[in-house]
Order: sequence, then C-alpha cells, then structure tokens
Amino acid sequence: MLFDRPLAIVDLETTGGHITRDRITEVGVILIDGEQVERFDMLVNPGQGIPPFIEEMTGISDAMVADAPPFAAIADGLLEKLQGRLFIAHNVRFDYGFLKNEFKRVGIKFRSEVLCTVKLSRKLYPQHYKHNLDSIIQRHAIQLADRHRAMADAEALYQFLQQSLATLGRDTVETVAAELMAQPAVPPGLDPEVMDNLPDVPGVYVFYGENELPLYVGKSSNLRNRVLAHFAGEHRQHKELQLGPQVRRVEWHETLGDFGAQLLELQLIKELKPIHNPRGRLEQELCSIQLQQGGSGFLLPRIVQAREVDFSRLDSLYGLFRSQKEAKKVLTELCTANGLCQTCLQLEKRGARKGACQAHLQGRCKGACVGKEEPGDHNIRLLHALSRLQLKSWPYAGAVAVRETDPVSGEWEEYLFERWCYLGLRRSGDRQPAGKPRFDHDIYKLLAAFLRKPGDNATVIEQP
Repeated sequence: MLFDRPLAIVDLETTGGHITRDRITEVGVILIDGEQVERFDMLVNPGQGIPPFIEEMTGISDAMVADAPPFAAIADGLLEKLQGRLFIAHNVRFDYGFLKNEFKRVGIKFRSEVLCTVKLSRKLYPQHYKHNLDSIIQRHAIQLADRHRAMADAEALYQFLQQSLATLGRDTVETVAAELMAQPAVPPGLDPEVMDNLPDVPGVYVFYGENELPLYVGKSSNLRNRVLAHFAGEHRQHKELQLGPQVRRVEWHETLGDFGAQLLELQLIKELKPIHNPRGRLEQELCSIQLQQGGSGFLLPRIVQAREVDFSRLDSLYGLFRSQKEAKKVLTELCTANGLCQTCLQLEKRGARKGACQAHLQGRCKGACVGKEEPGDHNIRLLHALSRLQLKSWPYAGAVAVRETDPVSGEWEEYLFERWCYLGLRRSGDRQPAGKPRFDHDIYKLLAAFLRKPGDNATVIEQP
C-alpha cells in the first residue's frame, strides 16, 4: 500500500518564488514510518537578503538566519533523511524543485517520487473550490501555532492526511494518490530526468529529434505543465501523438512573463523553422494595401510589398498579409460585401465591353462604373470598408520598453521597440541592446495586442 512506505512531508520557507534564483530559509520535515513519526525543523542561511514582503509573511528575517548554517552544511544529513521516501508537499513542484536545486549546487543528485496535496485535496474534495493551505486548515479545523513557518505548515499537511484517511477511507485516498503519481509516458529516446528538471515558470520550450532536428517550439506560462501535457496520453491530440516518439531532447528558456515568452516563441520559430510549426516553414512575403489617387477621381488600392515601403513609419496602410494572393482575396471580399466597383478600383479589367461591370449586372456593385455613384462617394465607402484594416500609428514620441518584473525579487527584463520594430532585450544592469530595427508581421500583432491589454506584471516605459 502507498502509505505503508516511508513518507516525508516537507515544507520550505524561501526568499521568493523562483526555484533557481531564490534560496531556502527554513526546512520543516515530518518523517513517517508506520506508527513512528519524527519531526525535523531548522533555519537555513540563504546567502542572500530576505525581501520585506517575505519577512512580513513568514516572520523570518535576515537577523534570524544570520547565524544559521548554509544549506551545504545540512545537505548530507537532510539527504539521508529524505532518501527512499515518498516526498509529500503542498504544491510539491515548488518544494521539490527548490530542494533539487539546492542539492545540485553542492554536487548532490536528488530524485524522489512526489505527491502533491493540492491535487490530492482537489480530487478528494471536489465539492470545494479552494484548496490552498489556508482553506484546508479552515475546512478541516486544523489547529496550528505558527502559520507560514515550515514545521507548522508541514504539520497542517500531516493532520490533513490523517483526517482524510480516517473519514474517506484508506482505499479511497490510496487510489486517488496513486492516480496522481502516475507519470506521463516519456519517449524512449528522452532522458527521464529532463522531466524532473522542468521549472514551473513562464518560458519557451523546443523539442529536438534525431540529429538535432528542430521539431516543435511552444510557449507557456508554466513550462513543466505544458511540456508534460505533450506526453500525457489522455490529453494528447493527433499532432502530439505523432510528435512524442520523435523527441530526443528538450530545451527550454525561462522568461519573467507571458509577453517575453510569446516574443521568444516567435523568434525561435523563425530562426529554427521547426517542422511541426507551420509558420516556421513559410517564408513571409509581407505586403499591405495602400491607396493612391487615380486619374478619374477614384482612390485606387495598390498591394505594396515590404521592400517598397517602410512599414514601420507609414500610417496610410491597410492590413498586413503574408502574400499578394491573400491581400487580393481580402480586397475582393471587401468589394463584394460593400458594393464597391472592382473595375473602378482597377482590380478587374473592364474588357472590350463598356458600361456596367459584371458585378453591377448581378446586383453586387452600386453602379460607380455607370455613373450612378460619384467618385467621392465611392471613395468614402472604400475608406470606411478599409478602416477596420488600417494599421495603428505608433502611439509614442520615440522608443518604448515593455518591462516584465518578478514581483518578489524585483528582477526585470525589458523588450525595446520603436515604431513597431523590435530593437532587442535588456536585462537588469544591461546597456541599450544593439541591432538593426526590422518590422515583423507577427511581432506587430503581438505588441499591438499587448498595448490594448498589458499583462499583470508588465508595464510600458517611454525611453528618453
């Protein structure tokens, strides 16, 4: 039985929420061997400052950990206590990830089977909406001395498990726990430890196949969850069923937020041209629609390509298209939907026959071709029809930075733009990035959407 094996209920306090940048400040462990229960709790010197927000929440200050041992000093003893046990924690990827990284820094490889009590509570008590530790403590009337201290929070989990086993029955809890611990089928050519190392942070991942062939680039607000979803049988789509067996290596790049992940995804797709990303296989023939004054008074739409105009500095452009064929199709549909004359717009040849165009004879043109509509009126309707496609003018006097900030550490990354052109990435302490501005269809759409609705941890900063 699952709970007959040695167990370790673990809770950590840390300097922040990032499993690679932040450090552990306190370790609380409850070791369970049948009826025997042992508790282990100690402060740890993190080797870095504790942010005021974290100090207020946990009550652990820089002064309290100043004389505490560093993790390296307790690593061997802690490893001895944890090895061979089922690792149980609330949001287990957080605590397990922090410990794996701390062990790795001192040259110790730590791996364990894990069970998340957040997921366990959701499965055991689906009638409840919240499953954070505060909600569980209140719902189960758990009495604690010091909330947000490592041993107190570990004790809360111990009491939660004891109550669940007593009220729901051992078989029920064992069955649900076993289901949660079932791992996705990792492709035979992929190192299983890679899945262990995936972080629960935003970023971009790349799947490589044989001979380092780029297969697929994706992004997510949670790298671990998204990558594992590719190999979870019940959730896999047809594309993922084809992709899984081909994967030989997974590479990932962490970002501070979703905007950075989306931007990096676009860049890597264009750079690597992975075979399972359609956009990566298509060379873009970027073009737009521009209006010119015709000799007969009609405004005439012209399809212009990127090499003909500076897309970043013209506001009199309508739409961005990957090909002339796509632009022509959109123009034709606009004419049909708005009763515009394609012959007057010189989108169609009138032919030898004079008079009404074929569309007017079929009731799809309001008659500009036979004088039933003046060029000025036709122009107004054309402008109205095109208005929804008009490119946005650059809303700033100069360059701007989209800054994403880690809410705990304060670390930031800035993505610089000028007139819709991406200039490059700048991190805390970096100088202005070098690079020639270049207009890109997908980056324009990404930035325009972001400016309409910025992300939670992102701001726009105008540059001097």
